[in-house]
Amino acid sequence: MAGKEHPCSFPMNGGDGPNSYTLNSSFQRSAADSTRAKIVEVIMERLDHTEFPPTAAKVFAIADLGCSVGPNTFFAVEEFVRSVQETYLSQGISSSGLPQFQAFFNDQVNNDFNTLFVSLPPDRSYFAAGVPGSFHGRLFPDSSLHFVHSSYALHWLSKLPEELLDPNSPAFNKGRVHYTGGPDEVRKAYETQFAIDMAAFLRARSKEILGGGFLAVIMPGIPAGVPHSSVPAGLMYEILDNCLLDMVNEGIIGEAELDSFNLPVYSPTPEEMAQLIKEDGGFDIEILELTKPEPKLSGPIPSQALTMHMRAGMEGVISRHFGKDIIDRLFDLYFCKTEEQTDRIRSLTLPSSQLLMVLKCKQH
Repeated sequence: MAGKEHPCSFPMNGGDGPNSYTLNSSFQRSAADSTRAKIVEVIMERLDHTEFPPTAAKVFAIADLGCSVGPNTFFAVEEFVRSVQETYLSQGISSSGLPQFQAFFNDQVNNDFNTLFVSLPPDRSYFAAGVPGSFHGRLFPDSSLHFVHSSYALHWLSKLPEELLDPNSPAFNKGRVHYTGGPDEVRKAYETQFAIDMAAFLRARSKEILGGGFLAVIMPGIPAGVPHSSVPAGLMYEILDNCLLDMVNEGIIGEAELDSFNLPVYSPTPEEMAQLIKEDGGFDIEILELTKPEPKLSGPIPSQALTMHMRAGMEGVISRHFGKDIIDRLFDLYFCKTEEQTDRIRSLTLPSSQLLMVLKCKQH
């Protein structure tokens, strides 16, 4: 049974305008590119043509979950198709015997699929289809996928923990929009919700992926014991906190409005993820490690670029809560505060704060 849409459905900014994700996702692409070679290496070493013989399965199905509007998803899918083709050829399959490739692009139902499909590469080596819906539930039939990929999407929660909004709860997140810098009870509430969501994600994928198929995920992560304020994403959320507090002091938004707003994103440790994979029981771990995102930051920190990337990713969730009228003022403040903290931001680009996992689905 296909899953229902979840309440936290905030796609990246659509279209191809100056504030769009299309034009403001180069950091995500750079970060994903830095680890994609490892994913390709696992595919080429561990994909066995005897498990998926082209003569028996003429279609090799790939899904990219949380695809947004491109172009990053197209670069990823094209590279995965090429690596599978090369793997089959290296294992003695002739070019005429290669399977055809079907790529499924998935995101929330309110994602800008129009922009996605208008920008599909005309010379692509796969057939393309869109699959709207939350990846926290079922999206595909049983045993219908060979390879599933998700990059910088799985850190989004399906819902916010209710106790964050309860003034009588120790997890009440007053004056903050994230668990960064907050009490441990707030972080634990996020952690618990992420565990629920990840269990649902793995349960769905273990049914949809054929035995011997692969699941690869790139997402923000954090070393165990490291404060979230010590990684780039945590600092960027702290800056957003400060901007919204300034707007409360200016009378642009109300204090209660801020207290009732939280960002539905969470970065796990490798140890957390390993435990969740073990509890699911449907996958063997091929890779599970933290890597450096290695964004292309040369010279001074590009404060405008960082601001535009934050806006492209977070404008939807912010404007739904506060309204669109505050957005320009908010990100003007964000740019100014980013400029003020360039040295601190640069110092935080060094930690390994990107989680890479490649899992192999067990035989059903």
